[in-house]
Parts: sequence; C-alpha cells; structure tokens
Amino acid sequence: MEIFTLIIVALLGIEHIGIGLFEIFGTPDKQAGAFDMPLEFVKNKNAKVAMANQGIYNAMLGVLILLMILLFTGATLKYILILLTSFIFIVAAFGALTATKKIIFLQGLPALISLLLVIFFYA
Repeated sequence: MEIFTLIIVALLGIEHIGIGLFEIFGTPDKQAGAFDMPLEFVKNKNAKVAMANQGIYNAMLGVLILLMILLFTGATLKYILILLTSFIFIVAAFGALTATKKIIFLQGLPALISLLLVIFFYA
C-alpha cells in the first residue's frame, strides 16, 4: 500500500506541475473558462503576471513533492508529505472560497485523498 500511496502523491505533484504550466502558458480563453473569470480580465497584463506568478508556485510545489519522494524515506517523508498535502488542501479550500468552487474538487480532493493515504497507509 505504501507504493500505491507514493504513486497517488506523485500524481498530485504532476497535477500541480500541469496546473502551474497552464497558469503560466495557457491561452486566456482556456484560463478564463477554467478559473471562471471574465476573458477581458484574464487578458489584462496585470492579471497575466499574477496568474503566471501563481503558476510558478504551483509548479514548484509539484516539483517539491516529486523531489521529496525521491530524496527521503520513512517517517521523514511521511511528515513532509503530510505537510505538503495539507498545504495544498488548505490553499484549495481558500481558492474555492475566493475564486471558483471547482478548485476544491480539482485540487482539494486529490490533496485530501493523498493526505489520508499518507496518514493511514505510509509507514
């Protein structure tokens, strides 16, 4: 079950790299639809910069998760993964309250599942 748990957490990391790349390089049309934002707003230069900034954080969080899986084992890895998956869930909950409800399902649910798997099935 530990391997399965690590695979699920790694998929969460890959998801966040993908989200980050989408926020940095996605087309305004697709970004507006994904984040339930007006297209005119997403095309605004300041909004583009803010979204790219958010994207780099998401991508780096995904990279960090993958690196932690590669660099650590045992209790150290367990506590790191609990911390990182908790952060993702908290940020997703905040995003659902402030941006779009979809975030809790697209980011929060995978993070919560990963968190529970780590807590209960990773030694």
